[in-house]
Amino acid sequence: MEEIGKVVVGQRYVVERLLIGLLSDGHVLLEGVPGLAKTTVIKALASSIQGAFRRIQFTPDLLPSDIIGTLIFNPQTQAYTTRKGPIFANLILADEINRAPAKVQSALLEAMQEHQVTLGDETHPLPEPFLVLATQNPVEQEGTYPLPEAQVDRFMLKVEVDYGTLEDETRILEIMGTTGAKPTVSPVVDLDTIVQLRALANRVYLDPKIKNYIVRLVLATRDAKSVDPKLDGLIRYGASPRATINLTLASRAHAFINGRAYVTPLDVRSVAMDVLRHRILRTYEAEAEEVTSAQLVNWILEKVQVP
Repeated sequence: MEEIGKVVVGQRYVVERLLIGLLSDGHVLLEGVPGLAKTTVIKALASSIQGAFRRIQFTPDLLPSDIIGTLIFNPQTQAYTTRKGPIFANLILADEINRAPAKVQSALLEAMQEHQVTLGDETHPLPEPFLVLATQNPVEQEGTYPLPEAQVDRFMLKVEVDYGTLEDETRILEIMGTTGAKPTVSPVVDLDTIVQLRALANRVYLDPKIKNYIVRLVLATRDAKSVDPKLDGLIRYGASPRATINLTLASRAHAFINGRAYVTPLDVRSVAMDVLRHRILRTYEAEAEEVTSAQLVNWILEKVQVP
């Protein structure tokens, strides 16, 4: 975090969420208006790790083969050879992921879930650790394609990036308000260490009462009226079982980052918004009343009893 802080001012919340994804083997989707350093913070994270990094700029004319690779016929040998795409790296920056059509977005599904890519009749494993960090712009919707629910659900966290404070903005001006050399990030951790840290984070103690709390939170998104009658008719589909798993992993990672060997209800509540907000589908009534998914998650967090 200190190394990333050399080039990214503020945004500690975003950096912490990226580290939670890294420790939990979970993909992260960053959403925010242009100019909030979404791409910069991901590139800074990649630069601080001794691993392979690829940036893929999603555009409307992108093809699936531009991401995963393809088979090329060699007329001399009369055989097909595999040309691997940029997906074969440890960290993938999928920049403006909602600018590519559905067939391109679907090319990521197998890679994100199974950590493998199928080309022709051969399946190729992706390098470990493998993490997709995607960005999207919620404001400019011309020429964009909304992500399908199946793909959104594969992101462990959806983090909304907001503007910084007056102090942060002043600091950005001091660092970046020049045409001279900009600060750089150096690698401070290797891939083997990340694998070891993941194993250590998995050993963070999770009390049965905390497990029960996590499950009750997820079940509340599927039957919201059971926790508060005013939520009746506002949620069309609740969170999937993948949300239960991701909420557990993210809670462990949050406790680990904050120096604790056990998970508290505060850890669960701290990451619940980023785990659940993109997994709740609102009804037409909720959309008409301008009730957001974030508001629904907050109501559920208020109503579900904390152990």
